[in-house]
Amino acid sequence: MSILVMAVPVFVLTMLIEWRLSLGHDGRGYWLKDTAASLSMGIGNLLLILTLKMVKLALFMAVYEYRLIELPAEAWWVWLLMIPAEDFCYYWYHRTAHEVRLFWAAHVNHHSATSYNLSTALRQSWTSPFYSFWFWLPLPLLGFHPLMMVTAQAISLLYQYWIHTELIEKMGAFEWVFNTPSHHRVHHGSNPKYLDCNHGGIFIIWDRLFGTFQEEEERPVYGLTVNIESYNPFVVAFHEWRAIGRDVWGAQTWRGRFLYVFGPPGWREDGTGKLAKDLRREALVAAELEALA
Repeated sequence: MSILVMAVPVFVLTMLIEWRLSLGHDGRGYWLKDTAASLSMGIGNLLLILTLKMVKLALFMAVYEYRLIELPAEAWWVWLLMIPAEDFCYYWYHRTAHEVRLFWAAHVNHHSATSYNLSTALRQSWTSPFYSFWFWLPLPLLGFHPLMMVTAQAISLLYQYWIHTELIEKMGAFEWVFNTPSHHRVHHGSNPKYLDCNHGGIFIIWDRLFGTFQEEEERPVYGLTVNIESYNPFVVAFHEWRAIGRDVWGAQTWRGRFLYVFGPPGWREDGTGKLAKDLRREALVAAELEALA
C-alpha cells in the first residue's frame, strides 16, 4: 500500500487538532469553502499519483538500466545520499514551476488558497503528475534504484505536510538547514518580497546556495497576486491553462505565442506585464521612499 494512502488517517487527525487549536486566533484557521477545495484537489491528485505510479516506475527502471554508477540499494549510506539528491531534484522542479508559465499552470492551484493550514498541503495539482517525474530522471542514471526513489519522494511529500501551519513559530538553528513552517509561509506569501522564494522540500540549503532564500519578516498575505475568487476544484485546477490558451490564441507574433507558454508568469506581449522580480523591485523602491519621507 502507498505510504501516502497509509498517511490519510494521520492527515485527518492532525487537521482536526490544528482546527481546534486555531480557534480564537484572529485570521488563522479553517474556512469551509477553502478547505473543501483543498481536500478535493488532494483526493484528485492522490488518485492520479496511484494511477500513474507504474508508468513512472517503468520509466525510472528503463533509465536505471543505463546507470553510470552501481549503488547498493541495501546499504544504509545510500539513503544518506538518496534523500538530499531527491530534494535537489525537487528544488529545481519546484523552482521551474514558479518561473516557467507552462509549469506554473500546473502548480498555481497549490498557491490559490487564501488561508494557510495543514489542508493547504493537500491542495495538489491535477496536471503536474503527468510531467513532474521527468525532473527526477538523473537519479536512476546515477545509480539510485527506482524503488528507493519513489520512497524518497513519498518521504519528501510527508515532510512537507507539517510545514503548512501558522501554529509553529520559528525554530532556531534547525532553520539553517531544514525547511520549516516559517520558511514555507514565506513561499506561500503573495507579498512582493516573498514571491518565488524558498523552493526546497526537506532542505532549505538549496535556496541559500542558489539565491532564492527569504527570511520571514512579517506575516505573509496568502494566495495569488490576483486571486481567482473561486472554490470550484475544476476552476482551481485548470484556470491558468485556460488563460494560457486565451493568450496564445490572441498573440500577434510567434515570439508572443512561445513566451506565453514558456516565458515567466506575468509576461505580456505588449510589455505591460509585471514579473515577480518587477513586483519585488517596486516594493523595495516604495519601502526606501517611505523610509526617506
